[in-house]
Amino acid sequence: MKIKQTLSSVLVASMLIGGMATTSFAMGGASGANVNYHKQGELGETVVNPYGIAPLTAIIKNGGYVLKDVSVEIVPKKGGQKIAYTVSKRNLLTHGGIPIFGLYPDYLNEVKVKYTRISTRTKEEVTKEETYRIYTAPVYSEVAGINMQKNTLFTKAEIKKLDPKFKDRLYFLNNIVEKSGVGTKVVWNNPMGGALEWNYYPRNFIIDTTGEVRWYMQPNKIYDLESIYQAGVMMGFKQNEDGRLSFGYGQRYAKYDILGHKSFNRRLPANYNDFSHSLDDADNGNFFIRAASANLKRADGKHVRTVRDVIVEVDPQGNVLDEWRLFDILDPYRDDVLISLDQGAVCLNIDASMAGKTMSAEELAALDTNDQFGDILGSGPGRNWAHVNSVDYDPEDDSIIISSRHQSAMIKIGRDKKVKWILGAAKGWKGDLAKAVLQPVDSKGNKIDCGERGEKCPGYVNEKGGFDFTWTQHTAFKIDEKSKGDILYLGAFDNGDGRGMEQPALPSMKYSRMVIYKIDQKNMTVEQIWEWGKERGNSLFSPVTSITEYQPDKDSVFGYFATAGTQFDFTTGAFLSEPSPTLVEFEWGKTEPSVEIQLFDTTGYQAFPFSVEKALSK
Repeated sequence: MKIKQTLSSVLVASMLIGGMATTSFAMGGASGANVNYHKQGELGETVVNPYGIAPLTAIIKNGGYVLKDVSVEIVPKKGGQKIAYTVSKRNLLTHGGIPIFGLYPDYLNEVKVKYTRISTRTKEEVTKEETYRIYTAPVYSEVAGINMQKNTLFTKAEIKKLDPKFKDRLYFLNNIVEKSGVGTKVVWNNPMGGALEWNYYPRNFIIDTTGEVRWYMQPNKIYDLESIYQAGVMMGFKQNEDGRLSFGYGQRYAKYDILGHKSFNRRLPANYNDFSHSLDDADNGNFFIRAASANLKRADGKHVRTVRDVIVEVDPQGNVLDEWRLFDILDPYRDDVLISLDQGAVCLNIDASMAGKTMSAEELAALDTNDQFGDILGSGPGRNWAHVNSVDYDPEDDSIIISSRHQSAMIKIGRDKKVKWILGAAKGWKGDLAKAVLQPVDSKGNKIDCGERGEKCPGYVNEKGGFDFTWTQHTAFKIDEKSKGDILYLGAFDNGDGRGMEQPALPSMKYSRMVIYKIDQKNMTVEQIWEWGKERGNSLFSPVTSITEYQPDKDSVFGYFATAGTQFDFTTGAFLSEPSPTLVEFEWGKTEPSVEIQLFDTTGYQAFPFSVEKALSK
């Protein structure tokens, strides 16, 4: 026994000496103040995925020092894109060290850091340059268990065009996994209607301009596909001025930084339900949420949950400041657009077996007789009559601009709940709403006769015409940097279904486009000044989702044809593939893209250029 104890003592002593000689490992028990983690450099431990939702991020802890003048470089793979940034004091203090963003998945990343550390005891300042090697796990995503889902990661990206001016771009993609049996079990019944059954697992990620995934969200810590109050479709992502991401899903709206540090994650205020599509961040810190009424008593006495037709303004603490009840402001029974829509694609409720079919006025009227309510195409509160898919606050006149897919109209509404203007075809608008419809004009100010349904618009009738309205559009965003006073520039994504309030002779005749309008709010006129997408025809037709948005940092226009390339079997009503979205970015005024990236086998919602400088350097 004595011999064995002596050998054990020698072994322990030798391990301790080895541990003292090699500071990269220090393991022990309750032996007083002691480093008890793997250490690479002269700072503290490296923590990968520090908040549990961003696996391609890390923090190199400060090791007890005060840090300043910190810069980071993620060394690229051969031929890859370098990500480099400085780190603000705010981020150093918030994360207790150096935040690392842009790691490659399933890879031993090389990360160069430069910093000045200040000793808390002597106040001595020492500047260091170190290299850390950080391994990350492979990308993981839940699957729907369906035959058309072929991609086990996120997507494959093909870089078709890249102007050197844009080679430093990072693109945030807000996509979804197709419906699964796990997430299709919930239906609201009290009161009737609602949209919670619209439930898809998130697929959010950032790619660089070589097509590599450099960040993705692993949402399970904040998301549960089987829970009423933790599920839904994650949508409305925006990078706020403070660099953080705001978004919503189901019955929640939230804000996090890119490492996963939470600002808030809240239930919708009690009077509202069913967030989707849009969460606009205003300059004063307020948010404008596209939701619906949790309980509306209709004129006929029926109680319903409404569908995508209420805008709610909340302050940073979550208090409700105001609401825009669109069923009171607009005409929820205007069905001129509704009866022209393709029933195969009502936003993400895509049904190939209904492709090309429309609903008659008689069928719409029968919904009231049958008491059918919910996320169904139909007129009147309690049905999907408006389908608002974007909200943009305009501080110049304290108004909101909305995009209503099922009215094929973009509408500006004041704080007094009065409609200021409507950009859309004239048919069906009545009274004061009819007076608010903008008059199309050409570049010289001459009026354009588009006809009541927009069927005479030169841009609709002629391939190279100069004006057309938007049809089932997504996004209506004011371009603040170009607008001044009564002159307002507006960008939109024209999905193109029901163009001219009719279905074309052949589905292959449909197209989508990006478009920019110049609106004279005093004279109530609108001029189309730029468009792109029509020349690509049906190849980029995106029946639902998508975005057009101006980017001030490069004076450019970004677009995402998010559901282009979807293939159907019109005989069986089955999907043959997921979409193959196309991402483009244009210099202002140019007619050919500076960036074109095609993705494969992923259903897109929206996307935008992501700024690592805004996220970590400010």
